[in-house]
Amino acid sequence: MRIVVTGATGNAGTSVLRSLIADESVEAIVGIARRAPAWRPPKVEWTQADITFDRLEPMFEGADVLIHLAWAIQPSRDEERLHAVNVTGSKRVFAAAGAAAVPAVVYASSIGAYSPGDQHGAPVDETWPVEGIPSSFYARHKAAVETALDSFEADHPAARVVRLRPALIFKSEAGSEIRRLFAGPFVPASLFKPSRLPVMPWISGLRTQAVHTGDVAEAYRLAATGDARGAFNIAAEPVLDETTLGDVLEARVIALPGDVVRALA
Repeated sequence: MRIVVTGATGNAGTSVLRSLIADESVEAIVGIARRAPAWRPPKVEWTQADITFDRLEPMFEGADVLIHLAWAIQPSRDEERLHAVNVTGSKRVFAAAGAAAVPAVVYASSIGAYSPGDQHGAPVDETWPVEGIPSSFYARHKAAVETALDSFEADHPAARVVRLRPALIFKSEAGSEIRRLFAGPFVPASLFKPSRLPVMPWISGLRTQAVHTGDVAEAYRLAATGDARGAFNIAAEPVLDETTLGDVLEARVIALPGDVVRALA
């Protein structure tokens, strides 16, 4: 089996590669990234490309599966740039997959693609509307890519399409990246120690879930090498609110209004 992975050097991407490498049914992996890394694992052939403008079809030819992980979260204030990478770039990826007749596409969606959940906090399943949250362009972009994937699926009915919708993804190796993403300007970097997170900003009233990158990587491997179709939520218990998060991290959680968090991010 030959598998192409976009965004192969990211937080999830490196874990997905390790999971695929360990699978005996996977013979070759094409890792696509904007910058080729020094890491040279077995089975992996690196290809340097930018999904916003490079010709992708030749890179996808002969693939049995495409795993599309590429996604930008920075610069967080430049929605135009992020839309170009995340939405327009994803459309280019799907178009190239169709042109190259890739039999299966596994897309890295997110629980962020969902419309706001039940006001009473009841769990939602994969049938919940995927229209994003209007105030978050991350959510709007994830929802827009789901719509683009709907079009791809309609145009290529023979293709097997899988959408994984993971919760917040964490692993220790990405700790500094996660700190910048969540703490941002709220907490000086000098206050952080490897074993201690003193303060954690949180959107007031937010309830969400998290999952370890290793578990997400295994989900991608199973989606790529199996015969699943459709959408799948990937998350672990417990549900995280400001109280639970503070207990888990042994940190002081500062609840802030959503508009304040967006203004300072």
